[in-house]
Amino acid sequence: MDVARNTGNRPPPTLCDDDRMHLTFKNSIALLTLAGVATVCALIGWRIWLMASYRPDIYNAVDGVPPHRVAIVFGAGLRGDRPSAALASRVEVAAALYHAGKARKLLMTGDNRFLNYNEPAAMKTYAQQLNVPAEDIVLDYAGRRTYDSCYRARAIFGLSEAILVTQGFHLARSLYLCEQMGIKAVGLAADTRYFSRTLRLLWDLRETIASAGAWWDINISRPVPVLGDPIPIGQ
Repeated sequence: MDVARNTGNRPPPTLCDDDRMHLTFKNSIALLTLAGVATVCALIGWRIWLMASYRPDIYNAVDGVPPHRVAIVFGAGLRGDRPSAALASRVEVAAALYHAGKARKLLMTGDNRFLNYNEPAAMKTYAQQLNVPAEDIVLDYAGRRTYDSCYRARAIFGLSEAILVTQGFHLARSLYLCEQMGIKAVGLAADTRYFSRTLRLLWDLRETIASAGAWWDINISRPVPVLGDPIPIGQ
């Protein structure tokens, strides 16, 4: 009887330091996992909202695009000194816009921060090969990213309306940024070439992250890109 009574009066077992550390580690992993899932959901949700919001402003054929004075053509990389396949598609669609009378000027915006890398010049050369006159091509050498291109289109080139020419996956973010800069725009998808599923998946992944970056730039950081003297685009 004494033995039973003593056993019943023992204090409950307590966690040792190793057990506490293990529980803390598990809780931390759970919180990090939850935060990661929430972040991914927020990124995807924001991109879906952008695409849905700007879908009415996106066209897939030249014929349906309302005429504007200027079309903005975004850079997309070079292969050597020639436009990449994605960039060539954008220039080709912009040239079609020009020849259809939908745009009187083409603003080629891209990266030229290095002497041996000049996106706008390569875009102009290719557009001229497509019979767009040099006098109707305007070059923006400091369009290092979409935010910069949209900012400078308003601040340097004085645009308040434009057609945006780029691949479909890129248009919602471009329209959002231009709208936030005070440019009323419509978009024309330059989806005239086939790209592998893997490449398109990588583009979509990058665009999901970049769309969140666009929101951050507009609402939080508000960076000022390289500027200069105004160069209003004439008639």
